[in-house]
This record gives sequence, C-alpha cells and structure tokens, in this order.
Amino acid sequence: MTIAHTDLLSTIELENGDDPTHTILWLHGLGADGNDFVPIIDELELPSASRIRFIFPHAPMRPVSINNGFVMRAWYDVLNLNFNQLEDEDGLRDSQRAIEALLERERQRGITPERIVLAGFSQGGAMALQTGLRYPERLAGIMALSCYLPLQQTLAAEAHHVNSATSIFMAHGSQDPIVPMTLAAASRRQLLESGYAVEWHEYPMAHTVCVEEMADISAWLKRVLI
Repeated sequence: MTIAHTDLLSTIELENGDDPTHTILWLHGLGADGNDFVPIIDELELPSASRIRFIFPHAPMRPVSINNGFVMRAWYDVLNLNFNQLEDEDGLRDSQRAIEALLERERQRGITPERIVLAGFSQGGAMALQTGLRYPERLAGIMALSCYLPLQQTLAAEAHHVNSATSIFMAHGSQDPIVPMTLAAASRRQLLESGYAVEWHEYPMAHTVCVEEMADISAWLKRVLI
C-alpha cells in the first residue's frame, strides 16, 4: 500500500498486479475516509489476471452544517436533510475539480479514461455522478451506491455527450434512513429519462453495502472493465 501526499487529494492506492491497465477510483461517504472501502478489493473477486489500480481518496476536511458545523471529511457541505433542494454548489464543484485532477494523473500514468471506473458511496456516489456525467472523455463506467443525483437542474446543460452511453451502476437499500429510497429512485428516473444506461439494484438493507450487492458490483465490473 502506498499513501500519496501531493498537491492532489491524499489517497490510498493498491494495485492487484504489476503495471496496472485499469483504475477504479472509489470515493467514500460523509465522515469516513479513503480507508473505508479498502476491504472491498478482495470481496470483488476479480479475475486473478486483472491488473487494476484502486485509488481511495480522502475528502477534504470541512464543517458540515447538519452536524452543527463539526469539521469532518466531506466532499461538500450538507445544508439540510432535503439533499437535493438546498445544495452546496461551490463544494460540489470544488470536489469535482479535485476528482478530475486525479483522473488526469491517471492519464499521465498511462491509464486513459475509457479504462477507469469512477465509483462512490453516499456523498462519494453523488460525486461520481456529478463528475462522471460532466467529464469530457468517455469513462468505463460510473458506480453510484446509496446516493442521489446532485445539481440535477444543471445536468442537461452541463452533461458531456461522450458519457451519455456509459454504463451507470446504481444500488440502494430499501431501508436506507439517510438517503431515502424515494430520492434515489427519482434520480434514477431522471437519468433514464435523459437517456442514460442505468443498471439499477435494490436490497433490503440500510445505508450500507451487503454481500449480494458486492456480487452484483463484481459482475458489472467484469463487464465494463475487464
């Protein structure tokens, strides 16, 4: 494991083979950090011959309004529990630029966007959608877990056509008390109506991941990445 400390976001990086040919950039949720999803690598059971670089960035530290201004790792501020009604647009766009910088570093290291999956959970999933749908080069796929579509009113004007056919894996828990299923379903509906290729999964779980979900993610990754 190497932990990179540069002008870019600090990250945890793991490679399952020499000279990686693909990258999975995985964004954590509110209050967590890059360590949160490191254990998923083995659970994905990807082919032994795959050579993938896993990048788990740490979100910046910032005060979060719904937590009484407590400073924690967050991709953007959460102003109230109606996530998509009053949004921290500046924070969303700042983090979008930071994630785009990590994608550009992968290009410089020889991994082009069409061999990169942009993934995330909760706030990280929202950022995967925010960044991936606007990214000016085709990505291998976008994974959005237990999240919603941010800045939905600006998507039509800002979306880049090169990712209009990119596979989007969305998954949500039917018992999620944090990001309501109704909000996730509305996001899915908007994406489908906009012509995106959404693969939707729901599970009888709360705001977390489950074994069945990991199996579905693994199958999807093998289709879009390997």
